[in-house]
Amino acid sequence: MLLAGLETTGLYGLRVLGRGTSARMSHVRHVPVSERRARLAVRQALAASAAAADPEAAVRALTVLHATEPATVYLSLWARVPGVTIADIDRALYDDRTLVKQLAMRRTLFVFPRALLPAAWGSASARVAAMLRTRLAKEAVTHGLADDGEAWLDRAMRATLARLEGGEELSATRLREEVPELAGHLELSLDKKYGGRFPVAPRVLAQLAVEAEIVRGHNAGHWRTARPLWTPMSAWLGESPSPLKPREGYAELVRCWLRSFGPGTTEDVQWWLGATKTATVDALADVGAVGVSLDGEAAGWLLPDDLDEVEDPGPWVALLPVLDATVMGWKGRDFYVGRHGPSLFDRNGNAGTTAWVDGRIVGCWVQDDAGTVRVHLLEPVPDQARAALDAEAVQLTAWLDGDRVSTVYSSAAMKEALG
Repeated sequence: MLLAGLETTGLYGLRVLGRGTSARMSHVRHVPVSERRARLAVRQALAASAAAADPEAAVRALTVLHATEPATVYLSLWARVPGVTIADIDRALYDDRTLVKQLAMRRTLFVFPRALLPAAWGSASARVAAMLRTRLAKEAVTHGLADDGEAWLDRAMRATLARLEGGEELSATRLREEVPELAGHLELSLDKKYGGRFPVAPRVLAQLAVEAEIVRGHNAGHWRTARPLWTPMSAWLGESPSPLKPREGYAELVRCWLRSFGPGTTEDVQWWLGATKTATVDALADVGAVGVSLDGEAAGWLLPDDLDEVEDPGPWVALLPVLDATVMGWKGRDFYVGRHGPSLFDRNGNAGTTAWVDGRIVGCWVQDDAGTVRVHLLEPVPDQARAALDAEAVQLTAWLDGDRVSTVYSSAAMKEALG
């Protein structure tokens, strides 16, 4: 079933409903904003009645977790798994290894459920790997590290893998000291405040990681910081599953995304996937996505077995961290952000902390110098909701137990809250 106004171009060439095209056909499922917020609460384990049983279940509910900042993983799980401890999360990441960090969509580091890794390896990660490889090889030549960038990169990667052979876990610093091929620096973006002279070793390690040759193993630092020890992926997982073919991988990622985030528009899916329009449309067709109408005459997609209405789970609140997967799940965010976008996201679209009431972002949260969590509202909320948010802040303060979480993604609202 397709929306009125959708066209087909060949077997898989679905085109989304254009602006201003009517979607009033009675047989087309309409998903209003109220239900989108209910789905968000239930599918992503935010409402109390839908809370996840353990870290693995919470990650599956979200498809993946953002892991650009290590604290995000822990705080995202705290918000969804009642009673979860840091030890519980460490167990899933480092002991059972049911959750694994992998660079994938949009050149972003995520925590994946182990079973979903082959889908990413063959699609989103492979796409990123090709782009990063070309850039690094070119920069190696530009900065005088080699005359042949591709050959240099291959040598550096082989030498690194040889040093890690046997499953040893080593830090980037140790690898730089022991693998001569990792020596050298790149001078990047010297005209920018974030530019400078950087060692090339982390770039080579990132290339090996996005190609699933190595993985971030145990963390040698505090849970709030990233000091990964690198080890072969095969040693970490104890097996070498094969990546899916690109089209199969994209389809599986889209299937999971629709289960977690649907309905979403083609633009939402493409943005999250970091793929081409063709790959996105093919994947939607491959999973049998069904067109639905959204408020504002937009067109969205649901899985064919997920067309039943999701009921409102009742009142709920949440305090979510910087770059939480829910906040970063869609390109079109008006249905949960409203007018607060400029206060909550930086110019690159990175989200700060957020405070939620019944499927809408109403503010943010910060920690004061003593580590106490405080809620900062951007709009008035009912007294009961404010009390519930304050109670969440007390619980989060206790859970953090004096640890202060820093970030490079402080939003305007966070800066305002801190004065």
